[in-house]
Amino acid sequence: MGALDFRGWGTIALIAICIEALAARVAVAGPLDSSNPLDAGYRQMYDLQFDAARKSFGLWQRSHPDDPFADTSLAAADLFSEFNRLHVFEVEMFVNDAQFMTRDKFDANPAILARFERELGDSERLAAARLKRNPRDSNALLAQVLNQGLEGDDRAMIEARGIAALSNLKRSARLGEQLLSYDPECFDAYLAVGFENYLLGSSPFFVRWVVWLYGGETDFAAGLKDLQLTADRGHYLAPYARMLLAVAALRANDNARAIALLDGLAREFPHNHLYRDELTKLREEKEKTAIQLN
Repeated sequence: MGALDFRGWGTIALIAICIEALAARVAVAGPLDSSNPLDAGYRQMYDLQFDAARKSFGLWQRSHPDDPFADTSLAAADLFSEFNRLHVFEVEMFVNDAQFMTRDKFDANPAILARFERELGDSERLAAARLKRNPRDSNALLAQVLNQGLEGDDRAMIEARGIAALSNLKRSARLGEQLLSYDPECFDAYLAVGFENYLLGSSPFFVRWVVWLYGGETDFAAGLKDLQLTADRGHYLAPYARMLLAVAALRANDNARAIALLDGLAREFPHNHLYRDELTKLREEKEKTAIQLN
């Protein structure tokens, strides 16, 4: 397998690596706090330390048995550990949108996927119970936003059902809009709304046409604006938003900005080789260009 190429559809797989930790409040700003089990778990997932992340999420689940984020978090750890094992993030075909849409399925572990689906179901039941008591429960709504993203990731990356994943993308964005109507300072939720615009607005015409039929949005500039808001003021989703902004910079041939963003991520998450691999490739390209100009 080659190094990860951030320029294509492969970035859809990372939509789930960020959620809220506090049971009473979602809009938490500032860096991840490793003394908090959920914060620690998401920091570990960004750093590709999935076993450690599952332990942290399990600790949170035992102390917060009615919190849907515990099961959502465990599901995320399961899915992305499979992505990492299968080198999903490293497949260079993601640079080609059409090839991504027509590729074969990955051979994932059935037991892990079964556990993933069970955890998503448990999260949805807990979220529904909390929303029945309080329809404006921010934590429950954000859990549902993330659950849709995770299901879409599974469909797009494991099952190779890219078009079917668009319905999850749409539902995630609409739930994000609903959450923001109740809590406009939940800055992490802006990414769920902006991601639809960002990803689909940068896709080929036939994809945008299908999304239009689904009722989705494809305003790329609006998507970038929401991503920047999450990058600047979000909590769990801030690192992911910075990565997506690096993707946008690469697509715009702004390698200097992409290098700056990826360098920051690599420093913050030193065990994540994906950032380092892309940085190495970009810096090599920069050196070759400089030599050719001289």
